[in-house]
Amino acid sequence: MLALAADADVLVLSDAGMPTVSDPGYRLVTAAVEAGIRVTVLPGASAVPTALAVSGLPTDRFAFEGFPPRKPAERRALLRDLAREPRTLVFFESPQRVADFLSDLAAEFGDDRRVAVCRELTKLHEEVVRGPAAEVARWAAGGVRGEVVVVVEGAAPVTVTASEALEQVQALVAAGSRLRDASAEVAEATGLSRRELYEAALRTRG
Repeated sequence: MLALAADADVLVLSDAGMPTVSDPGYRLVTAAVEAGIRVTVLPGASAVPTALAVSGLPTDRFAFEGFPPRKPAERRALLRDLAREPRTLVFFESPQRVADFLSDLAAEFGDDRRVAVCRELTKLHEEVVRGPAAEVARWAAGGVRGEVVVVVEGAAPVTVTASEALEQVQALVAAGSRLRDASAEVAEATGLSRRELYEAALRTRG
């Protein structure tokens, strides 16, 4: 970091595959980003690991989601399903639709979810815009050009007690869901056992 702070060019190499992808180099990229130092990547085999490497987001576990649906309702439904995914997510998106995608992302994932929009990677006009989803969505509303890869921070672990989860199940049932469906939904969101939630809810019915 001292060399970077002194405006020197620093090259990071790895003998274990793509640097920073499931590699300690991720911590160096994060520190450089936080210090406002420009980070770029030499061309790789795919834009996915290249975007991950330069994103400044965790790279130990990630999922590639490709292009999201074009139709707004379908796109929102997909994002709603992915909102609690703990892995870093990577999307391709058209420059004409990236502003709408980011707006939907902020709505479903929360305004503060960290995002990196990587534009024209490894090309002359390469640009990486990082920040909270809502902030990056406002930037994209001004127009984006070129090929785009969006890297999204995974969801933070949800810590919910068994009693709190049971209350969530009961609230869904009160709203009209079947008990089995409500138990499955809360189990998926919290990581708790669907069967145990279902049986606990049955016991409360007397």
